[in-house]
Amino acid sequence: MFPSGSPRSLSLVFLLGMASQGISCPSRCSCQYLEVNCTGQQLQEFPVDIPLDTRQLILAANNVSYLPPVELSFLADLVYLDCRKNLLGDDLDFTFIGVARLVYLDLSFNNLSQVTFSTFSHLLSLVVLKISDNPNLVAIEKDAFANNTWLRHLDVSRTGLTFLDTSTVRDLPNLRLLGLSDNLWHCNCSFLDFITWMMESDVHFPDADNITCHTPAGLRALRMPAAEAQLHFSCLTQLHKQDYVFLGLVGFCIFLAGTMAAWLAGVCAVIYEAHASKGEEEEEEEEEEEDTAT
Repeated sequence: MFPSGSPRSLSLVFLLGMASQGISCPSRCSCQYLEVNCTGQQLQEFPVDIPLDTRQLILAANNVSYLPPVELSFLADLVYLDCRKNLLGDDLDFTFIGVARLVYLDLSFNNLSQVTFSTFSHLLSLVVLKISDNPNLVAIEKDAFANNTWLRHLDVSRTGLTFLDTSTVRDLPNLRLLGLSDNLWHCNCSFLDFITWMMESDVHFPDADNITCHTPAGLRALRMPAAEAQLHFSCLTQLHKQDYVFLGLVGFCIFLAGTMAAWLAGVCAVIYEAHASKGEEEEEEEEEEEDTAT
């Protein structure tokens, strides 16, 4: 007989409870109290017969390519979802609309190519989000995490990202850890604002030595502090072609305005001189008439 309160006795009570209530466990998965684990079972589809009170669902290392929003919505108490190492692709918008209590979500090692506002906008309680190791992930919308204000841990390492808008992560008030390593960062003037934010932020960047520029060739493999110095010099002290065009237009406008002002001044002067001369002639004529009359 197991001691009362021991882990084995609790498991036994849970299994007996499941049997008495007719609650089943998905095929090829193991079920413990509020947890369903289907790791490495070569599943092709989302498993059926998941207990509705499940709080932790682990689907890691399978071949699942689609998460059905309706089936997920039945798991309203789900707080932990691990889907790493599957075949999930682009059709994740509105997928998590029914699991608003989700706190932990791991989608690493999949085939994601973009993250939009609609992908995670319903996960208002999300604290940990891992979307690393998605080599086809090339775009994260500016407001992709606008509703995820509780997010503390975000990992986008080892993806195809070349750019990330500063406001995407800067506006996350609780962010403490941000994984950015081994991406294809394009370190140009548009990316300078993001690099500057990194240097001034209190956020922790794990594996910071591998957060480097991929392009342009002159900055390849350069770490962010050195890249910031280079970009400050090239972007803030040197003029580009469009800057010269702008300055040329400004100079031309000033020259044109000056020319027009000088022309108008000349016209006004001529008109004044003509008016003054006419007045003097009239005065002289009046004087001559007066002399003749006397």
